[in-house]
Amino acid sequence: MQEEGTLAPDGWSAARERFDALGPTARTVVREVAKAMEFDREEYDERVTSEVVETARRTLFAERLRVRVADAAAFEAWRGDADVAVHVVGNDQVDRVAWHVAPAADSAVAATFQSEPAAAVATVRRMAFNRLYREELCDP
Repeated sequence: MQEEGTLAPDGWSAARERFDALGPTARTVVREVAKAMEFDREEYDERVTSEVVETARRTLFAERLRVRVADAAAFEAWRGDADVAVHVVGNDQVDRVAWHVAPAADSAVAATFQSEPAAAVATVRRMAFNRLYREELCDP
């Protein structure tokens, strides 16, 4: 089994703490990208909104999530022992699976794949944020 990423919060408090801590990083990333794109002050003020910074923060959080990648047999063995609900997307007839476990949500998400593990990991991270973390971490 292979793991990608380091973020695996064991509860909502840890998830919120990490998500909140990414706010300044998101602002810095957006500011530096705007600078590289040579935004002048007026364009920066017009285009760099709080929504843009929030999107960066959500992306930074999701991109750090720990995703396990293994063959289907290893995933099924893990799933048999797991005490969480698992939402799986993809085709059951492929050889590999990528998944993220969110203990705070008592859930996991998984995506099956044949090739392109990087794409599967990216899919799982998006699914995990949107299905498992968004509602709890983001302001309504």
